Amino acid sequence: MPQGTVKFFNETKGFGFIVDDETQQDIFVHVSGIQEEIRQNDRVSYKITEDKRGSKAIDVRPL
Repeated sequence: MPQGTVKFFNETKGFGFIVDDETQQDIFVHVSGIQEEIRQNDRVSYKITEDKRGSKAIDVRPL
């Protein structure tokens, strides 16, 4: 399961980005894909899925 660091997360708007540890790419995350509360700079694990807009993180959990 990929791991990364929450770069940004806006609780009001319900989305943010995770920086993947291996690729250093930004992965979009929506509140619907989060299993537990996350904040900026949290270390997380997640799964990646593709949709019409690109890659996004799901099943996001703090480490």
